[in-house]
Amino acid sequence: MRIYCTDMEGTEKELVATEEWSVMEIIREGGIPILAQCGGSCACATCHIYVDPAWKSKIPEPTEEEIGMLDGAFEVTQDSRLACQIIFNKNLDGMKIKLGPGSI
Repeated sequence: MRIYCTDMEGTEKELVATEEWSVMEIIREGGIPILAQCGGSCACATCHIYVDPAWKSKIPEPTEEEIGMLDGAFEVTQDSRLACQIIFNKNLDGMKIKLGPGSI
């Protein structure tokens, strides 16, 4: 299974995705630098990503906690999410994301 992640320079990289891992963990394991200061506990916004609109309906809605953390992120859009809060499953195979500002 795969995720396609576009880094801050605009380069898309294909990442091997493991079921039940957070997207943040998949990004890190794939060798793409991501700050993720809180380590995935939804206590910061340094794993801010943009989810391709075609994939948004396949992931759960953000929790109130995640929405609150996104308030502290840069350049938040309707496609913004925290990578630590999206748990990969087989329905997300092929998902496209882009790192957000402040994530590196």
